[in-house]
Amino acid sequence: MKKLLTITSIGLFVVISCMNNSQKKSPAVTDEAAADLLAQAQVLFQPISAIAVSRPDSAMVKLGKYLFFDTRLSGEGNISCNSCHSLSNYGVDNLQFSLGDDKSVGARNSPTVFHAALHKMQFWDGRAVDVEEQAAGPILNPIEHNIKDKQQLVDRLKKVEIYQELFPAAFKSDSDAITFDNITRAIGAFERTLMPESRFDKYLEGDISALTAQEQAGLQTFISAGCITCHNGVALGGQMLQKFGLFEDYWKQTGSEKVDAGVFDVSQNEAEKYFFKVPGLRNVTHTWPYFHDGSVDSLDEAVRIMGKLQRGVDLSDDQVADLTVFLGSLSSDIPDDVKKSPFEE
Repeated sequence: MKKLLTITSIGLFVVISCMNNSQKKSPAVTDEAAADLLAQAQVLFQPISAIAVSRPDSAMVKLGKYLFFDTRLSGEGNISCNSCHSLSNYGVDNLQFSLGDDKSVGARNSPTVFHAALHKMQFWDGRAVDVEEQAAGPILNPIEHNIKDKQQLVDRLKKVEIYQELFPAAFKSDSDAITFDNITRAIGAFERTLMPESRFDKYLEGDISALTAQEQAGLQTFISAGCITCHNGVALGGQMLQKFGLFEDYWKQTGSEKVDAGVFDVSQNEAEKYFFKVPGLRNVTHTWPYFHDGSVDSLDEAVRIMGKLQRGVDLSDDQVADLTVFLGSLSSDIPDDVKKSPFEE
């Protein structure tokens, strides 16, 4: 990991942290101030409609959905991508640690696949650059899907009739279409379609009434309290690595059973100890438990902990209430037909 990313993230945090150290309740957003708040929000965040999201080829998306739901992508056929990232449950399983093919559990919480393609990096330590590269990791991980090697999966899928049709249709120029790279490309293509819009998107598009008065008050607190340091842009996060526990050791607040060193485990760089990818906040109301180790179930508690660890402040009850209500405006869901397994159609 590059030192520049580390230094930049800390520097940006310090600058914005100095903006407002108030512990008082954020004042209600009046009609007079509503337009100014919207204008400020439009600088800090962007709606999904404002970004150029090119929809992948429909044949590749169709193939990717089959693969996403297919338990043949695990060693003994016990799990699929959807097992840990349930499309019927906002892309998560709400478990602290997901169960692998042989019921083993890992050490990090499974994040949502909704909006993941908007992120600059994948995994809690940021080791994958996009959803295509990320898709390969769990498949070959012995604790997760437990596929022994790439060829094992390729050989298995080549025997499946539906894939003998879908792969050539999606990769027309490939003489040998069923390859491991094409498997991950197709899964990534499908995941790139999981971009539902929320009420907050409508607000950013100019509809002030899309947020309630309390949600607007929470947005004001979100900005003034410095949450925007890391949680900004279209995904409200997912763009940087940040130390978890700037003001004290994170495990003292989270009660984590294991002290996870984060990016350090990959880089062996002491300066990156306890750094993790900043998660996006879309659908955060539904994607508990929170943090890299799923150590906290309550969103209210997670908000309090973030104030303490990342801002060095004790957020008031009113601030926490406003913030969590605002975060609810980031909720959005995908159509029911997308949630349904293609094997059931």
